Amino acid sequence: MKYLKYLFILIIVLLLIFIGKGLLTSSISYENEITVNASAKESWAIMSDESNLPKWIKGFKKTEHVSGTPNTVGAVSKVYIEEQGEEMTMEETITAVKENELMAMTFTMDFMNMDYEMSFKEKDGKTVISSKSTTTGNGIMAKSMVSFMKGSMSEQEDKNLTNLKNLIEGNTKNY
Repeated sequence: MKYLKYLFILIIVLLLIFIGKGLLTSSISYENEITVNASAKESWAIMSDESNLPKWIKGFKKTEHVSGTPNTVGAVSKVYIEEQGEEMTMEETITAVKENELMAMTFTMDFMNMDYEMSFKEKDGKTVISSKSTTTGNGIMAKSMVSFMKGSMSEQEDKNLTNLKNLIEGNTKNY
């Protein structure tokens, strides 16, 4: 009986730590960057070509246009991603576009919301592609879970950007 009491106290303490971290960390932010051996114009064209999205974004399945003019500020789309065998749907709203330089969007899901920005800066014939992400959980349990996911989310973005780099540098299509 004594061990059950200690186990119960341990579970309560761990639960309080989990919930407390979610209360103290309302959002997580991370930045990632790669340099590609291509112009910003070519890099932008390859990144924004919808047929390339499954080639560099893990789990990407498709998008469905909902409203607005595609690839312009205010455009809304449904984005379908497969994660661990389950399909997730999120709503993407474009918040800023500056061709060959910047694309920003907000992703809204039941579990969390994400503000995402990708920028392209050309220098000496190469392009630095940077991404900035800020993610907020919706609800205390989601906030707590998101507060522990920063490392894995940043790592996945690194993999996506590496895939994009390989796609750009291996490109044979004339954009």
